[in-house]
Amino acid sequence: MPFTQYGVLSGTLVSHRRDDPDEFGRWWHVNLVLRSGAREYRVAVDVDSKNSAAGVQWKTVRASGSRLGWPTPPTPGFTLLASAPGTGALDVIRHPALRVIGIRRLLRWIFRVTDAVSAARSPFWLPFLRPWRSGDQLQASQALEATLGVGAPTLVWGEPFPEGAPAASVQGIHNVHQNQGDPAGSQWWPENGIWQDGGVATQQPDGSWLVFVSKFSTQSDRTDTQGHPL
Repeated sequence: MPFTQYGVLSGTLVSHRRDDPDEFGRWWHVNLVLRSGAREYRVAVDVDSKNSAAGVQWKTVRASGSRLGWPTPPTPGFTLLASAPGTGALDVIRHPALRVIGIRRLLRWIFRVTDAVSAARSPFWLPFLRPWRSGDQLQASQALEATLGVGAPTLVWGEPFPEGAPAASVQGIHNVHQNQGDPAGSQWWPENGIWQDGGVATQQPDGSWLVFVSKFSTQSDRTDTQGHPL
C-alpha cells in the first residue's frame, strides 16, 4: 500500500556526507543532517544500488516557493502532508514545477515568444524540457551536492522514520526519491502511490528553491492513479 505517513522536513543544513565505500548496506546514500530548533534530523538520500543493475536518474529544477506550493517555508521540523495536489506534496510526474514538459507544448510556447527558425537553432529552451539525466552513484551524488548549502534553509520530502511514530518523535527522512512507477513483481510495487515522492530543496540567496529529485531506471515515468506503471 502507499505510505501511511508522508511529509516534509524543514530545517537548516548542518552537514552532508557520502556513505563510505565499505559501509554496510545495499544502497549508496548521501547523508544529510538538518537542524530545526534544538533538534537534529538525519536524512538518507538513495543515489543508486550497489548490488543491482538499477541505475539512477535525476534532475534539478529551480522554482519559487509558491510554485512548489509553499509561498512561505513550512513550519520548522517535520510536517505530515496529505498525498494530494495542493498540499505541498511532491509528485515528479504530475507536479507542474517538476514534470517533464511535452515537446508539443514546448514548441507551442516557443512559437509564441520567438521566431521558429532562430529558436530551432538556439539551446536556450532546452532546460524547459526538464528531462531526466542518467548516471552512476558518483554522478548523482555530485549533482545533489551541487545544490546543497551548509547553513541554508532546506526542505526534504519523503517517508519519516521510525515509521508510524508521531511527528514529534520523527528522527529523520528516507525514501527521498520517486515513490511510484515500480514494476509489478518488484518488492516496492505495494508502496507505489501518487503525490508521495521525495526530494531535496535548498533555498537560494534570491529566495528561489533549487530542487533535486531522483528516480531509479526501473521506475516508469508514466503511472496510473494508484502510482502503478502504465
